[in-house]
Order: sequence, then structure tokens, then C-alpha cells
Amino acid sequence: MFAGRASAHRSPTTGGLAGLYDTAPFYGAGLAELRLGELLSRQPRDTYVLSTKVGRVVLDEVEDPAARELGEKGGLFAHGRPNRMVDDYSADATLRSVEDSLKRLGTDRLDIVWVHDVAQDFHGDHWLHHFETARTGAFRVLSRLRDEGVIGAWGLGVNKAEPIELTLDLDEPRPDGFLLAGRYTLLDHDRALQRLLPASPEIVERVRRIRETAERHGVGVKAAALQFSLAHPASAAVIPGATRPSRIAEDVAALHEEVPAAFWADLRASGLVSAAAPLPA
Repeated sequence: MFAGRASAHRSPTTGGLAGLYDTAPFYGAGLAELRLGELLSRQPRDTYVLSTKVGRVVLDEVEDPAARELGEKGGLFAHGRPNRMVDDYSADATLRSVEDSLKRLGTDRLDIVWVHDVAQDFHGDHWLHHFETARTGAFRVLSRLRDEGVIGAWGLGVNKAEPIELTLDLDEPRPDGFLLAGRYTLLDHDRALQRLLPASPEIVERVRRIRETAERHGVGVKAAALQFSLAHPASAAVIPGATRPSRIAEDVAALHEEVPAAFWADLRASGLVSAAAPLPA
């Protein structure tokens, strides 16, 4: 879920392509940025919103990608570039990361920059130390770059709610929005800090009941999940992670699938959706 200033970051519609593209140096040690840059070079720059991230710097020296310790991401980027990556949320590293991303993406500006994974899932008990480095480094640099017009907006891109709560308590610097992965979904929206894996018996049963309800109404679970996350007024966009090109067409179709109001009413009545959660119109 991307929560932020919706009026500022609503994605434009572009000839069958997505309006918002999100990437990061972390994804394949810069490989995702290079590939995305090649794709977007064929599109007018004003027809899409582009976001990337800081917090990891891609170095020239190389290593075995399959041997990297990437936390819960595991071997997801085992076939990425061999360049070594280092965690660094300092001011100098943030400036270098933004400059490198601009080059890899082949663009002269970034619409949004997220401070990436400054949370417990990647940094364990030391996450507050990294957060403090980001507060005095990345946060201030990104605020300045935003004021100078080098980037359009900035915020946190994390899988945990605590860094966002901590940031909201700051008097300054002030972010424009947050990219919170997997914590406001059709499956898991009552407890923002609840882990999905390993799945508890309660989660497995919840999945079964959601799927059963969707089948009864002739609704695709993907369509329900994507449209539910967008229904909250704080959600400006949803970013589904496609594992293969065919998934992109599936995601677009799911966003346009007609979901009957009776389906949402059934979910609400059965307690599968929180009474406080806004539902799609």
C-alpha cells in the first residue's frame, strides 16, 4: 500500500502501461533499475510516475549473488548483478544512491524516493541505530532534494509499521508519504504487525473462507485483494510485485474486474473484513 498525498501522486493513465513504476537498487543490485530504464525510455517522461529507493549503495566490486544474506528475501535476487551492496543511510550515501539511480534509470528526475527497509526485518535489534542514521542523513538530504526540485517527494518504503509511526512523531524532516508492503491487505488488515509466514492455523482458515466467498460470488481473489487495498482514502496506489511478465496483464485485469457489492457485504457479515475498513464502492 502506498499511503500519501493522493492528489500529488495519483498515477496517470498511459496507453495500456502502468502509471506508477516502483523499483530499487536492492532489486538485483541495480538490474531492475537498468531494465526499467530501458522500458521507460520508449515512453514520454510526463506519462508515468517513477519511484526508487535509497539505503543501499551498489558498489563496483563483485561477489557471488547467491551467497548474499538478504533477510527474508532469501535467494530472490540470486540471478541479479554480482555487484556488492552495502547498507548505508548516511547523507553522502543517499546522494550517491540518487545519482546512481538516475544514471541506471536513464532519467533526469525521480518522482518519489523511498528510504528502504529501515526496520527490524532487515536490521534486527540494530534497526533503531540505522533509523537514527537515516533521520540525520537520508531524511534531511531527501528533504533538501525535494525542495530543490531534484525529486518530487520522499518517504519510507518498509515492511513494518514501527518506522512509520516513529517518523510521524518527528517534528522534522517531514515525509510526503509511505510505502508499506503487505500490512494493509484483504487477508491481514486488523493487525498491522502480524507476520504472514509461517501461516498460523487461523490465517490458513481465513484464506480458505475468503477464497470460498470469492468463488461463491464469481470473484477473483486477486481482484478482491487489489481493489480492497485501494478503497481506503489514504491509499494512493497499489504496487503488485510481478514475478513474471504474464502477471502484469493479470494485475491490470484484476484492477478492472467488476466485484459485486454483495461480495463485500458477505465478507463484512462473516467477519472477514474489519468493520472499520472502507470497502470499494
